[in-house]
Amino acid sequence: LSGLHTWKKRFIRFKNGVMTGVYPGSPSGFLVVVSYMSGTKYAQLDPSLGLITKLGTHIPISPYMLEDSQRVVGGVLVGTGLWVTIIFIMRNALKCLLSWHGWMYNRHGSVSWGTQLWILFVKLFSGRKPMLYSFQSSLPRLPVPPVKDTCRRYLESARPLMDDEQYVRMEGLAKEFEKNLGPRLQWYLKLKSWWASNYVSDWWEEYIYLRGRGPIMVNGNYYAMDFLYAFPSHIQAARAGNVIHAIMLYRRKLDRAQLKPLMLLNTIPMCSSQYERMFNTSRVPGVDTDTIQHVDESKHIAVFNKGRFFKVWVFYDGRLLLPREIEQQMERILADKSKPQEGEEHLAALTAGERTPWANARETYFRSGKNKQSLDAIEKAAFFVTLDDSEQKYEADNPVKSLDSYAKSLLHGKCYDRWFDKSF
Repeated sequence: LSGLHTWKKRFIRFKNGVMTGVYPGSPSGFLVVVSYMSGTKYAQLDPSLGLITKLGTHIPISPYMLEDSQRVVGGVLVGTGLWVTIIFIMRNALKCLLSWHGWMYNRHGSVSWGTQLWILFVKLFSGRKPMLYSFQSSLPRLPVPPVKDTCRRYLESARPLMDDEQYVRMEGLAKEFEKNLGPRLQWYLKLKSWWASNYVSDWWEEYIYLRGRGPIMVNGNYYAMDFLYAFPSHIQAARAGNVIHAIMLYRRKLDRAQLKPLMLLNTIPMCSSQYERMFNTSRVPGVDTDTIQHVDESKHIAVFNKGRFFKVWVFYDGRLLLPREIEQQMERILADKSKPQEGEEHLAALTAGERTPWANARETYFRSGKNKQSLDAIEKAAFFVTLDDSEQKYEADNPVKSLDSYAKSLLHGKCYDRWFDKSF
């Protein structure tokens, strides 16, 4: 059955990929257009002004086909071309509409007539029932600002950090850059912006994020909390089982692109590319630069409790385990009285510190054998779960201190009970 589930998942991904690829068109729209064009011969109509007949007679196998068959094939070709053209026009029209940012400057609580008309056209060209990645090809490219504006903004940001003498020198360097090297680099930047939807994102990830050698704990990680005022259950294993199951259901929808894209004002689509590496992803340390490791499928999670790591399977025979079944595994972990192995308890602290020492330690101690297998189990897990040994909650009689403690626990914990290299 696991093989059947795998093929089913592949088919769903393929189908959703096709749906996303042709959006705002749809297979049903394709059938309507093609059927209309192919069926015009029965109504003695030719909306293509002779193109259907011409294409039908010029296909390589036309000498072996009847005249009606030639018209049907010609109608299919014309209908397909018309359908693709409509999609192309709608996508580019939406891209042009989304390039206008005047809606941002409306007074809060009021919308101008121009903005209302713009919203109407955006909805008109946005299609119906978009999937998570449906708008990716319709989003406008990041514009390249003029060199003069870049230099001006840089000087404005640098002015508070410099004294008068330093600022005068920086002004001279900025003017020299604007006249000499700037235009050449600007040309390269514009050239990249023609084929990259965002000319800065890959550079930002590589040179700012992955090459940063400082700790990613606090600096590069964020957190979110679940219920603050409500307590569905005071049983830790039960709550963990329900949360893990709910997250896996969310991951399933994410894998199948069945989530709705984030929309501002329920109209303006946001980029969804960051969802792609939300699960099954880990940051792998390197001496000079880190790398991102992402696996397409992961059927287990990594769990940490009282200094010990556990690999927990959340699928059985292709089926996602029920909350109660996951809860039982959490209960076994919490009831386990075994001691951590040597070096196991504080191992995750390596992910909290400087990147180069962690890379050197990884190369020295995790290249092969049991250590490598254990590290792979963590890094290739769907996500990382920590079963804390202390309770964090909101206390009405001491809200500031309790929330502060809660936030610190979520953000960094004890610094050795969170695997900071995991994306989730």
